[in-house]
This record gives sequence, structure tokens and C-alpha cells, in this order.
Amino acid sequence: MINLTSFANAPRVPFDLDGRIMFTSSKVEMVHLTLTPGQMIPSHSNPFDVVFYQLEGELELNVEQESVLLTPNSTVHVDYEKNRALINRSGNIAKVLVVKIF
Repeated sequence: MINLTSFANAPRVPFDLDGRIMFTSSKVEMVHLTLTPGQMIPSHSNPFDVVFYQLEGELELNVEQESVLLTPNSTVHVDYEKNRALINRSGNIAKVLVVKIF
């Protein structure tokens, strides 16, 4: 059976962000996040690897002591347990697909 999830019917993330869980399984989870201008996800670590795929706008990604600007159609991998933060320093909406690899 094919299970189609659209943005409109995807479950929301359980924290205070505009995030939708597009897919989840025991091995991977895909989350679509929208960050408004000035919005950020504070520094934190996770017990799994993460791949960020920038869909729209720009986000600053800080990993440990390094920083990179995510622009549309760019991807970056972050190893598990590394501290990371996302910041929308632009004046525009930014959308990113977060792929969690368990």
C-alpha cells in the first residue's frame, strides 16, 4: 500500500515551530520546517545523524564552532551528538527538510 502524506495533513512537530512530520519509520524521519525571519532553533544535540536540505530562503547552521549558510538546493550532514543550531537571519521565510537517520 502506498501512503501519501501531504504538507496539509502531515502531523505537526511536538514543539513550538512550524514543523510537519512528512515521514517516519524506525530508520529515518523527514521533517519539513519553516522558520520566520529572526526565528531560531537553539543549540542542541541529538543521538542520531541529521541531513539538512534547504528548500527555500537561507538559514545559518552552526555546528560546534563552525557556521555555514544553507541556500536553496544545498545539503549538509551533521553527525550525531554534535551541537547544532539553525537561525533565520534573513528578512524572508526559510524552509528546510530535516532528515533524521536513526
